[in-house]
Amino acid sequence: MNTLRCLLTLLIVISPASLCFSSELWIGKSSVSITPELPVALSGQMHTRIAKEIESEVIASAVAIDSRDGDKSVDQAIMISCDLVAIRKGILEMVRERVEKRLPEFDVKKIFVNATHTHTAPVMIPGKYKIPEEGVNQPEDYRHFLADRIADIAEKAWESREPGAAGWGLGHAVVAQNRRTVYANGVAQMYGSTERNDFRELEGYEDHGVEVLFFWNRDKKLIATAINIACPSQEVESISKVSADFWHPVREKLKEMHGEDLVVLTWAGASGDQSPHLMYRKAAEERMRKLRGLSRLDEVARRVVDGWSEAYEGAVQEIKTDLVFSHEVKDIKLPLRIVTKEEFKNAETKYNELSGNVKTLWKALWHQKVIERYERHKEGTLKPYAMELHVLRLGDVVIATNPFELFTDYGLRMKTQSPAIQTFVVQLTGPGTYLATEKAVRGGGYSAIIESNEVGPEGGQFLVEETASVIRSLWPEVK
Repeated sequence: MNTLRCLLTLLIVISPASLCFSSELWIGKSSVSITPELPVALSGQMHTRIAKEIESEVIASAVAIDSRDGDKSVDQAIMISCDLVAIRKGILEMVRERVEKRLPEFDVKKIFVNATHTHTAPVMIPGKYKIPEEGVNQPEDYRHFLADRIADIAEKAWESREPGAAGWGLGHAVVAQNRRTVYANGVAQMYGSTERNDFRELEGYEDHGVEVLFFWNRDKKLIATAINIACPSQEVESISKVSADFWHPVREKLKEMHGEDLVVLTWAGASGDQSPHLMYRKAAEERMRKLRGLSRLDEVARRVVDGWSEAYEGAVQEIKTDLVFSHEVKDIKLPLRIVTKEEFKNAETKYNELSGNVKTLWKALWHQKVIERYERHKEGTLKPYAMELHVLRLGDVVIATNPFELFTDYGLRMKTQSPAIQTFVVQLTGPGTYLATEKAVRGGGYSAIIESNEVGPEGGQFLVEETASVIRSLWPEVK
C-alpha cells in the first residue's frame, strides 16, 4: 500500500517536461522568395518610401523538426525566419490557418515565425503610410501573398523531413554596437554623436556571440543552419530598394561553401538597443573596409561567416542523431507600461501638430496610440500585453522566443539563468515595439520613451523570469 501511494505521488509531481528522453530526429527544410511585384511601399522609417528596384530578394526559410520514437511523433516544430521588419498582427494566424488545412496531423501551435528587422521589406499594415492606391502593391495584398508563401515552405519543410542529425557551436563577430549614447546630463539619444564633449558612454552592453545550429541529413550533408546574432539587419535601412540587408551576402557566402540548397534561418537576438551602424572609431573601420575592397554589407557578412565557421569547426565534431527534443508553447501576459499624465499631454500636443499633414502621418499615429492607451487606462479597460512564448530544447541547447525589439540586457539575463550550454534568444516573433530597460527609460530618447514601448521594465523582467522558468522545466536533470 505504501509503495502504491509513493508511485501515485511520483506520477502527480512529475511534469510532462520532466519526461523528456532522447529520440530520433527527422529534419526537413525549405525556403522561398517573399519579394512581391514592384513597386511596393517599404516599412521601417517614419515616412513613405516606394521601392521600384530590388537590391536583394527578401527570403523566408523554414526548418521542420520531428522527434520520433519508432513510428510515433513525440514532439515537433516548424521554425520560420523572414526578411521582414516584424511579424505584424494577424500574419501568424493566417499562416497557421493555411497550414492546418494542408497538414492536419501537425499541431500548428508549434509554428513560430520571426523577422530579421530589415527596414527594406514591404509594408504589412494598411493605413500606416500614405500609399498611392494605384500602381503600387498594397499592404493587404502583400499580407495574403506572404501568408501563402510561408505556408508553402512550412508544408514543404514538413513533408520533406527525413532522419537527420543536429549540432551546435559558438563563434564570435563584432557586428552590432550599442546605438544609445548617454550625455553628462543623463539624457540618452539613439544614434547620438559620440564626438560631443559631453558624451559619457554607450548605454548598454553588446553581445558579440554567434550562436549557431546545424542540421545534417542521413548522409551527413549539411542541409540547414540557424544563425543567432544580437543585431537587427538594418545597415541599409534608409534606401528605397527591397533588400534583405546583410543577411543576403551571408546566405550567398554559406551557399558557396555548402551548396545552393542550404537553408539558412536568420535569427536576430535580443538587440533592441543595437545596430550595425558605427558609433565610434568610424574612420579606422572605414579605412580597413576600403583596404579590403568590401562594401559595408560585405564587411558585416564577412564577420558573421567567420563566426559561423568557428562554430562549425566545433559542431562538426559532435554530430548527434538521438537527442532530447521538447517544444513548449506558453501564453503569457505582461503588464503594460502605464502612460503618465505628462506623457499623455505631450503626445496630445504632438498629435495635434502632426495629424493634418500627410507627410507626418506615421508620427501622428505613433502619438495617437499613446493617447488611446492613456484613455483606456482611465476607463479601466486597459488589458495586459498578451504574447506567445516558445521554448525548445534540442539536446544541450535551448531556443526561446519573444515578439519584441528586446534590449540586449534582457537577453543576457535569460542566458545567464539558463541551464543550457547555449541559449538562443530569438526576438521579433511578433509585431515588435521596443522593450527598454529601466536605465534606458530614465535616459529617455527614441526606443525608450512611452511612444516606443507598450511594455516597460517591469514587464521585461517578468518576461525574463517566465522564460527562465520554462527553460528550467525542460532540464529536470539539473537540480
